[in-house]
Amino acid sequence: MGKPLLRTDKEITEIYERQKNTIYRVCFSFLKNKADTEDAVQETFFRLITKSHAFESMDHEKAWLIRTATNVCKDTLRNWWRKRENLDDYENIHSYETVENDNVIDAIMNLREKYKTVVYLYYYEGFNSVEIAKILNKPQSTIRNYLHEARNILREKIGGEINEE
Repeated sequence: MGKPLLRTDKEITEIYERQKNTIYRVCFSFLKNKADTEDAVQETFFRLITKSHAFESMDHEKAWLIRTATNVCKDTLRNWWRKRENLDDYENIHSYETVENDNVIDAIMNLREKYKTVVYLYYYEGFNSVEIAKILNKPQSTIRNYLHEARNILREKIGGEINEE
């Protein structure tokens, strides 16, 4: 691996201001609490500062940050101490302060990880299945299948029509 790209404070601040809300929402969709989400956002931008390479465009920058944030969240969820926590301790805690709390969001957040990420990227970030396949390094057919399956699950949970554009 090559030497990290050195960025000025101004460049890092501009990237942070441009992408912080998106990265927060991605991390929150995985971790579901404010403290862990803030830690994951911080770690994502730390990796940008220490390990990043030059981006071809703002879309490439956004895709890299989303992929990195997803990996940070997965690492956090795999951490040994999280497996020992008693989930009953968190039964009445809901920190959806910056994320809209309605039935659709709740249903999406309760999807399995593979569906949740794809649905978020497709509906909330506006990526198409080809772009999502590149971000997640999966075949396009797999992404389309995940979207189809997630829509069916959401249709069962919340009823009504799901936009399948």
